[in-house]
Amino acid sequence: MTITGATAPDGAGSPGSPSGSADRGGSADTSRPGLPGSYLIWLAGTQVGALGDAALYFALGWAAAAHGGGAAGLVLTAITVSRTVLVLLGGAVADRWGARRVMLTGDAVMLAATLTLAVAAGGRGTPLRLLVVAAVVVGVVDAFYLPASGSMPRRLVEPGQLPRALALRQAVCQMAALLGAPIGGALVAVGGLPVAALADAVSFAVLLLVLLRVRVRGDAELAPATPETAPAKGGAGERGAEAAVVVPGLLREAAAGVRSAAGDRLLRAALLLAGAAAGVLLPVGSLLVPLLAREHGWGAGAAGLVTGGQGAGVLAVAVLLSLRGGRGRGGSRRRSGRAASGARSGVRSGGGPGAVAGVGLGAAALGVAVLAWAPDPGVAVLGGVVTGVGSGLFAGRLGPLVLAAAPVGHLSRVQALLTLVQSAALVVSTGLLGLLADAAGARVPTVLCASATAAAGLAALGSRALRPSGRPER
Repeated sequence: MTITGATAPDGAGSPGSPSGSADRGGSADTSRPGLPGSYLIWLAGTQVGALGDAALYFALGWAAAAHGGGAAGLVLTAITVSRTVLVLLGGAVADRWGARRVMLTGDAVMLAATLTLAVAAGGRGTPLRLLVVAAVVVGVVDAFYLPASGSMPRRLVEPGQLPRALALRQAVCQMAALLGAPIGGALVAVGGLPVAALADAVSFAVLLLVLLRVRVRGDAELAPATPETAPAKGGAGERGAEAAVVVPGLLREAAAGVRSAAGDRLLRAALLLAGAAAGVLLPVGSLLVPLLAREHGWGAGAAGLVTGGQGAGVLAVAVLLSLRGGRGRGGSRRRSGRAASGARSGVRSGGGPGAVAGVGLGAAALGVAVLAWAPDPGVAVLGGVVTGVGSGLFAGRLGPLVLAAAPVGHLSRVQALLTLVQSAALVVSTGLLGLLADAAGARVPTVLCASATAAAGLAALGSRALRPSGRPER
């Protein structure tokens, strides 16, 4: 799970090509039309895919655990490391060749890979080598798929509806996270890893059909043609020369995406905040709650209830935001080279997303502090719920801000950078917090996470870049 994607706008246009009032520059339609049918169809497909993925991840972890704790850690690390190393390149690929094309390719590759895994596991069992190879394939495909998928809401909905669209997506992802492990457990109980892999293969087949059905707006439809979004020109000779240097070109484009985000005041502040929040909030449920439960002698059931309470809090806020949408109803102004300059002003006006995100982090810090000092499982579950509510509020406000602020030609690369900063922060903080827990007990790193989350919340409240008036339109 990620903080902002964990985390994620339609007018009078057709579902496949929305053209609501936010794009025209007038005041937004206060009747708040529903989300486009194309987005809802895509979201339903992603829910099926997320359930299949969650079930497969559980099955991989379960099979790896049979080889020992070190082997289980190796398999999970193989997914994370391969994804983190390649994600910036994946964003550049999606921006160059199109998010839909990359997603179709990724679904086709995973369909073949899961079918192969099912056959191999059914015939040879689950040797560690097979599990590691499967994990690497999953991580590599994720590196290209996640940035493309992250840009889809911007391509399917109007800017003014991004908060609602991303909140609904967050709710769907949270539902998959809550249901995926039990489904995976049931599938493993029925037929082990082969059955779970077959189920995931079915989910990828569904996703392929959905993507073939859904029409996605390209960069040229999101904004006027600019040097960064205009299609490449030239004859076959020029295209061949370009193909000969495709990898260096993609690396340069990935670096350009980093420079673009680093040079943008709003994106820079939002990405730093997302990374900080991921580093101190995500380890709470995955690492510190089990350690606290063991120290107190509460048992695995209590730890599961605390983690479930955190997920329920995230889900409740995501559902509420998807029903209410963003507060910003102001008009929009186009800016050259940006598809959603109106989204910037609309998302940022009136509601103060930076302030709301800061309040969310403050609530999450309170919940983590309750977890640290909880005398019994009941209080710990309450702390988990408060932590989830704060995390959901933070993600529900920061996610639309990042997606709306991304330059049109860099949509997938910004999403890749968002994935990278959160993954890198999580990898570093999880190891350090684990070492601290071994040395001083689980309460000390939990209190440290609460303090760091509160500090991040104060930083969000004080950030001029995240205020409605903090960044003039360029």
